[in-house]
Amino acid sequence: MRILLAGATGVIGRVLLPMLREHGHEVIALVRDPAQAGGLGSDGVVIADALDPAAVGSAVGEAKPDVVVHQLTALRGLAGAGAAEALKLTARLRTEGTANLLTAARDAGVKRIVAQSISFAAQPIGGPVLDEDAPRYLDPPDPDWARTFQAVAELEHMLIGTGDLDGVVLRYGTLYGPGTAYHPDGATGTALRRGRLPLSADGAGVTSFVHVNDAASATVRAVTSDATGVYHVTDDEPATAAEWLPVLARQFGGPAPRTVPLPLVERMMGWFTAYQLTRMRGANNARAAAYLGWRPAYPTWRQALR
Repeated sequence: MRILLAGATGVIGRVLLPMLREHGHEVIALVRDPAQAGGLGSDGVVIADALDPAAVGSAVGEAKPDVVVHQLTALRGLAGAGAAEALKLTARLRTEGTANLLTAARDAGVKRIVAQSISFAAQPIGGPVLDEDAPRYLDPPDPDWARTFQAVAELEHMLIGTGDLDGVVLRYGTLYGPGTAYHPDGATGTALRRGRLPLSADGAGVTSFVHVNDAASATVRAVTSDATGVYHVTDDEPATAAEWLPVLARQFGGPAPRTVPLPLVERMMGWFTAYQLTRMRGANNARAAAYLGWRPAYPTWRQALR
């Protein structure tokens, strides 16, 4: 098939592009900056700012894809002082950018679109691990994360149930592996090595991880499957912060995490980290196994990090 990959230069896109080609697909990369196209190894390149509807329409029309794969984010800037702007731009890419891709796809006669979402935007109610039917968390107290969770909900609403397009939403878990925050040289890995990521309360917040290679392999499955709908793409071992944080700290060569009061964690690390450590829910991946025929090559974060 001929596939337009939007977000080909991102953490997942750079793994996904060669994986799609290895499976015999022709991949056209959609990039904003022509300088980013070097070294991608795609079968072609089209240029457009995803927030410019006319440019997106021209690019999709030129690419003539059978399937559009939407991996657009600005999350490389999530660490440090640029976090708020990175979240704001990513929210626009997930709302305005998605709308532009959908309009262009319809105009070009595309019948299928696969888009990334996140598995950790469920309301923190119910048992520690939730499936895709759990209600979305649309009103967290932090405005940047409220915008983020609302944007993924809007993206999912646009893709699912429209009738004229086969839409697939892949809710990736917390990514680890090369290029991610959870790589030893990433933002979280560095914090763990330096003893700057503490535990709080009982560390009961649950994280579902997924290796970038597994996120990409699930996307390949979604491209060729007849299934539509929303799927959690996570490993098989959701883990509380009390479980994963000390293990990662040790494996990354850092000290044992200290335990500090929750208000201090929020002041030091921000609302989302405090939420992840104490209240976040994990994600059940059974639906992706049943309908996409996908299983993670790294079924546990312990195995992969070891």
